[in-house]
Amino acid sequence: MPQVLFFLAIAALAILTWTAYRWAVSQRFSRDRRQVEDALKHLFEEQYRDRRASLSSLGGALGLPGSAVVALVGRMQRQGLVSASGQTFSLTPDGERLALQVVRAHRLLERYFADEARLPLRDIHAAAERKEHSLSTADVERLSAALGHPTLDPHGDPIPTREGTVAAPSGKPATSWTIGAIGRIVHLEDEPEISFAQIVAAGLRVGQTVRVIESTPERLVMSDGESEYRLAPAVAANVFLGEAPALPGRVLRLTDLKDDERAEVVGLDDACQGFSRRRLMDLGFTSGAAIRPALRTFVNDPRAYEIRGTLIALRSDQASQVLVRPIGSMTREQSEPRERSGATGSPRVSA
Repeated sequence: MPQVLFFLAIAALAILTWTAYRWAVSQRFSRDRRQVEDALKHLFEEQYRDRRASLSSLGGALGLPGSAVVALVGRMQRQGLVSASGQTFSLTPDGERLALQVVRAHRLLERYFADEARLPLRDIHAAAERKEHSLSTADVERLSAALGHPTLDPHGDPIPTREGTVAAPSGKPATSWTIGAIGRIVHLEDEPEISFAQIVAAGLRVGQTVRVIESTPERLVMSDGESEYRLAPAVAANVFLGEAPALPGRVLRLTDLKDDERAEVVGLDDACQGFSRRRLMDLGFTSGAAIRPALRTFVNDPRAYEIRGTLIALRSDQASQVLVRPIGSMTREQSEPRERSGATGSPRVSA
């Protein structure tokens, strides 16, 4: 019996040792994969912005010492993912293909965390970084379909297509924008984190129309007509502006509609993407729908609108994405809830 117990103990120890070894190998493989994918993503971002990646930039992005970066780049070169030119590096066709897959997963996850999980904008990048490496290609395509195949992430960056194409960058830094000219925020750079945190804290968002009213070596001031946004030039350089498209006719944003105005929905702003766009359309914010402001809170946010017989409460950032055309003022009688089948009462309220 003691001999049997001895052999059982040896067998159990062997199993535990093998299990621990496999776990260690799995963890190392997972870590190596994350490093390679993060490196590919950094190289893509630099190449996309017409910059050349270096050992220094790669080490800073990944938080690795010089020796580890050299070893990582050497491994990627042997895998045919990276080519070197002096002290800088670029992606090979195979490297670019894999990089686009990682970038697609990351930006779709950012869209998901912003629109459906409702994470604060400052937190979505880190959340996507943690999740992107665990998604298969099939997972990414299911996520894209569930979000309605969005084309932009919450920072305004284009989401690569399933075929691996990506739109060219748009806009230019606010620091290069003409003083007095109106522009539309098309991209908010999320790195460095400290600068992005200041942009978010200021309340700036993609799709917002602003005018640069002051630009000095000490500060840059923008205004959206209601609020002023004051940023240090180094921070303002991470806010990218593009031409603000003129709205046809008397088309307004829903937030600009007066309390006594009826209107019809023209459509949704192109900056409204993914789940947010699908949700607004599901709630009835489609072309031709009649709408009117109904209720205000004492802080005016959110605000309730009557559309298709239902009261819908929208925050100002949501309402600003709905384009409407005024069709005249409402009388007091028109502004009261309508009777249906002999019953009276207020329309149903939906958040």
